Amino acid sequence: MVTAATAAVLLSGCAAPDYTYVRGSDGSTYFKVPSAWRQVDANAFDQVFFGDMQTAKAQIAKQNTWIAAYDAQAARPSANHFLAGEQGAVDQPFVLAKVQKLSDEEKNQVSLDILRNANGLPVAVTADVRKQMESTQGFPFQKFELLSDQVLPAQDGIRGVRTIFNLSVGNGPVQTFDETSFLSADGSIVSTLLIRCSAACFRQQFSEINLVAQSFKVKRLLNQ
Repeated sequence: MVTAATAAVLLSGCAAPDYTYVRGSDGSTYFKVPSAWRQVDANAFDQVFFGDMQTAKAQIAKQNTWIAAYDAQAARPSANHFLAGEQGAVDQPFVLAKVQKLSDEEKNQVSLDILRNANGLPVAVTADVRKQMESTQGFPFQKFELLSDQVLPAQDGIRGVRTIFNLSVGNGPVQTFDETSFLSADGSIVSTLLIRCSAACFRQQFSEINLVAQSFKVKRLLNQ
């Protein structure tokens, strides 16, 4: 006879997992997201990160970059939610992971500020440069506010930084970004996890967002 307690154990064993576990293509980068969040087609970010995909430079950049994105707007996951939520809908978190192999020139220039700016958002810039950028007609990123900046403890030669900041994108409402970036021990790979939500959404769902951010890890490979 199957008791109620046994049935509960069996049912829990058949339940869907709470999280989706994601590992980068090189095997060193990994994180988890709630299982209800849906993956977004990585090709949708080609133009955003690599520019004109007809050029050799863009093709090489894509070959050296792994991207995975997850959208908590599960009914309509879209790369368009990268910088802002869907107009008229309740905003939900959006997660973008990126692992980029650096060129020799890029390796020579890398720093913690390069890690902070790894996703193309103007995080680590001087006050004068920021003022000039924000006064430029058509510049989309306004009202920058630094909320938190933490240099993470180095482990096995891997350096990292976690930065939380506000930006207003275009004429839209203020968005909060939670960005964690790591530099591999040999200085050849930058791995980033960027989580976006509106400022109100970020406050309301901080516990879940923080859990995702803290799950983002990079381990040292044997050949590094």
